Amino acid sequence: MKEGSSEQHLDWSTRTGRSKTGGEDRAKSGAAWILLLLFLSACSQTPRFETFRTGADQIFDEPYLSWIRGKKVAMITNQTGVTENLKPVYTLLAESNEVQLTALFAPEHGLNGELEAGAGVPNQPHIYSLYGDQRAPTPEMLRDVDVLIYDVQDVGARFYTYISTMDAAMTAAARQRIPFMVLDRPDPIGGVRVEGPVLEKVFRSFVGTYWIPIRYGMTPGELAGLLKAERGLELALWVVPLKGWKRGSYYEETGRQWIPPSPNMPTVFTAVVYPGTCLIEGTNLSEGRGTTRPFELIGAPWLNADVLSVLLNNHNLPGVRFRPQPFTPSFSKYKGELCQGIQIHVLDRYQFRPIETALNIIREVLNLHPNEFRFDNETFDRLAGNSWVRSMLTESRAVDAIVSRWQPDVQDFKKRRQKYLLY
Repeated sequence: MKEGSSEQHLDWSTRTGRSKTGGEDRAKSGAAWILLLLFLSACSQTPRFETFRTGADQIFDEPYLSWIRGKKVAMITNQTGVTENLKPVYTLLAESNEVQLTALFAPEHGLNGELEAGAGVPNQPHIYSLYGDQRAPTPEMLRDVDVLIYDVQDVGARFYTYISTMDAAMTAAARQRIPFMVLDRPDPIGGVRVEGPVLEKVFRSFVGTYWIPIRYGMTPGELAGLLKAERGLELALWVVPLKGWKRGSYYEETGRQWIPPSPNMPTVFTAVVYPGTCLIEGTNLSEGRGTTRPFELIGAPWLNADVLSVLLNNHNLPGVRFRPQPFTPSFSKYKGELCQGIQIHVLDRYQFRPIETALNIIREVLNLHPNEFRFDNETFDRLAGNSWVRSMLTESRAVDAIVSRWQPDVQDFKKRRQKYLLY
């Protein structure tokens, strides 16, 4: 123990009137000191949680309430659009005398997040689907709307379709001269790291709506600012900003409950690996859908998982280790079949590189199973945002060379995004 710590211990014993000699008294004093340290530690963390507020927490605060007071508002949201006490924002708006809620819009997975990926979202009375025949609000849907509000928790990956919904809705609002209001939420995997290839325009789709890297490191409000400017939208964009968010923080550091934004995003840890392992969807490997660890389990019935885990661990990839783990998906690829797989264990999120890690997995499986492994070329290229990543992998190019190729575009994007960062 350091000298200063020892003196503090003696002072505590003296103040409490306990003897400094005797095993029992020393044990009691030590226990009391430990309890005090735990109490002080808990107190020191409380302000961080109390000062953090999302845009949703502030919608009825001034000046933000003045933006919508007396207006007909519609809202794009889902189960994640709640306040700090887990109350749905659309319920608060419906109950308020300050505004008139005229419609709701549901993104992929539905208003309550119950639908699996790719499933069409049906229209319901006063709830319009933005993941079906229509991917953007129509003029008719916006006929009784003065302000269109967006409040959805994202995961910080380009191919997660909520930002595509936001992009399409912003364009629709601009055409109808309707203000667009974003209730900002944190990037759950931090807003510092930027990784992966920038989308090439020819590969634009609903899982890649704009020319940004896979991991872009921005909140919805920040990204909305970039989209408005770079698309040249004539749009009144209003962002209710976060309070008390630190850019490098992961979601649980806000002190808020994680609400799965989609059925296969059960934890923050899923979101950490997702920017990389979502690429596995473009192969004949299972990405763990149909298990309790989607995107953390990777495998197939024909995979030599023991050898694969050794090969991957030999790479000493930053912040991650691998372990053999069989699994049987209850749906999706290899439904009901025993898959020999690996589990990805992220030991240090700040060092972990999800996209580089996923590419190393694919690279090693290609070497181990050249006759069994296959790409779904269209799906993989759409997710990667280009065709050259797949080509370099099939040509046995090193993953480091792939990472090096996207670096200039990433650096350019970081300069592009700088003026739109709010935090």
